[in-house]
Amino acid sequence: MGRSRILKALIIKEFFQIIRDPSSILISVVLPMILLFLYGFGVSLDLDHLRIGIVLEDTAPDAQRLAQSFTDSRFFDAKIVRDRRELTHDLLKGTIRGFVVIPSYFSAFRHYKDRIAPIQVITDGSEPNTANFVQGYVSSAWQNWLHQEKISNDLKGLQQINIQQRYWYNEEVDSRNFLVPGSLAIIMTLIGTLLTSLVVAREWERGTMEALMSTPVTIWELLIGKLIPYFCLGMISMTLCVIGAVFIYDVPLRGSFLLLEFVTGCFLTTALGLGLLISTLSKNQFVASQAAMVSAFLPSYILSGFIFEIASMPLPIKLLTYMVPARYFVTCLQTLFLVGNAWWLIFINVLPMLAIGLIFFMITAKMTVKRLD
Repeated sequence: MGRSRILKALIIKEFFQIIRDPSSILISVVLPMILLFLYGFGVSLDLDHLRIGIVLEDTAPDAQRLAQSFTDSRFFDAKIVRDRRELTHDLLKGTIRGFVVIPSYFSAFRHYKDRIAPIQVITDGSEPNTANFVQGYVSSAWQNWLHQEKISNDLKGLQQINIQQRYWYNEEVDSRNFLVPGSLAIIMTLIGTLLTSLVVAREWERGTMEALMSTPVTIWELLIGKLIPYFCLGMISMTLCVIGAVFIYDVPLRGSFLLLEFVTGCFLTTALGLGLLISTLSKNQFVASQAAMVSAFLPSYILSGFIFEIASMPLPIKLLTYMVPARYFVTCLQTLFLVGNAWWLIFINVLPMLAIGLIFFMITAKMTVKRLD
């Protein structure tokens, strides 16, 4: 009974400290909203209105209709010229990302069944991703034109096929639908780590931690007393972020909100544990903030699969991602938002998060000693 009263007093003391300290509110409420705004509107893998040029060397109706299909597409802002030399300087300056050459013999080739009328696509290779987008979009526009012109049966090896495409889980094929849930994991990593690392380091700087050390409080009571208030603050922050993701960015939430909160609680425990470990090692706010960025934010941003595909990473880096808790949290969030309650997938990702969090707390308890030297 006495130990529970001590723990309750520690928790109440932390809540009062949060109320008196506006920086905790800024970190847990204002900073997540700013980051969600930046990630939601500033990060996108969709490219619309690509600036390209169309070199129309053939003036026949077929060639003009093909050029018109590029100018009518929402993916392109197309500029039509007659000579490719007019676009060379634009490509060099970067005002266009590539150009399509419709040669002078384009229409003539349609009269030969054994030949396919060629077009040439020249892209700016200094930006490989954009170059791949240009090539892919041009290829898609070319295939659509072939279908609309009803000439596929006249070309060798091509048949009239009615293709009906279906995209599961992200029907709009909008990158925001999986980037925003992934960004929540990055935000919670930063918030959870900063909340405890800065606050506890501040107590060491102000000398209030020494007063706690002189009391009969045990190490585990001290850690739990620090964890619970900031855990509640982090859960409030996540709830606000989820509301923003659903109602501002229109990201579908197909899974259970309660399951989402449970997964968030597991991850926050790990993030807060890392923050406690950082504050125990640094005992300085500036060092703690830098350590939180290096040990939590950057690995989560690069190695979680939020932006960069883990499957395409080299094997040593791929193995390193298993040590990053955000890797599992990103998978859980994208599953809950876009797929639903995939219990087995959630379960196999929650267990590693809890295991990593337990390791953080064990190390922190081992390194936190009740002496002031």
